[in-house]
Amino acid sequence: MTSCCESGCAAEALRDRQRGTLVRVLWINAIMFLVIALAAIFGRSTALLSDSLDNLGDALTYGLSLFAVSQGAATKARVALFKGGLIFLAASVVIAQVIHRLIHPVLPSYEIMSLFSIAGLAANGLCLFLLWRHRHDDINMSSVYECSRNDIASNLSVIMAAAGVWVFSAGWPDIVVGTLLAGLLLRSSGRVIRGALAELKQSRRSLAASPQ
Repeated sequence: MTSCCESGCAAEALRDRQRGTLVRVLWINAIMFLVIALAAIFGRSTALLSDSLDNLGDALTYGLSLFAVSQGAATKARVALFKGGLIFLAASVVIAQVIHRLIHPVLPSYEIMSLFSIAGLAANGLCLFLLWRHRHDDINMSSVYECSRNDIASNLSVIMAAAGVWVFSAGWPDIVVGTLLAGLLLRSSGRVIRGALAELKQSRRSLAASPQ
C-alpha cells in the first residue's frame, strides 16, 4: 500500500513540475511571438516571420500540453499529433511568404533581424533549459522539447540571414534561410506526427491486450 502511495505521489509531483515548466515557457513564447512578429513586419523579413510563427506555434503547443499533462497516453498522443499539424501549418505559411517575396522582392532590415533574433535566441535558450529535464518524460513533453529545440536553430539561422543581407545588400539570404527554416519545420512536423502515431498504435495494442 505504501509503495502504491509513493508511486502515485511521485507521479503527481512530476505532473506538477511539468505544469510549472509549461506555464513559464508558454508566457515566454507568447510574448516573444508578439515582439518578433512586429519586428518581422517592420523589418520586412521572411526569416524573422518564420521565427515569430515558431513562437506562436510553441505557445499554442504549450497550452495544449498543459491540458495533456494529467491525461492518459492515448490523449497525450492525440495532442502531440495536433502539435505536429500546427508545425506543418507554420511551415506552409512560411512557404507562402517565400513565394510572395520571390514575386515581390524587398530588402529586409538586417539591423532589426539581428537585434530581435538575438533576443529570441536568449528567450528560447531559457525555454530549452527549463524543458531539458522533461525531454524524456513522455510523448507530450518530448514533443514540446522538440519544438523548443527547433526555435534555437531558427534563431541562429535568422542571425546568419541578417549577416547575409548586410554583406550582399540583397534580400535573397533572407529568402534562402526562410526556405530552409520551412524545411526544418516540415521535418520536425513529420517526426512529431510519426511519434504520436506510434504512441497511439501502442496505446491501442495495450488496451486490446488488457483484460476486460
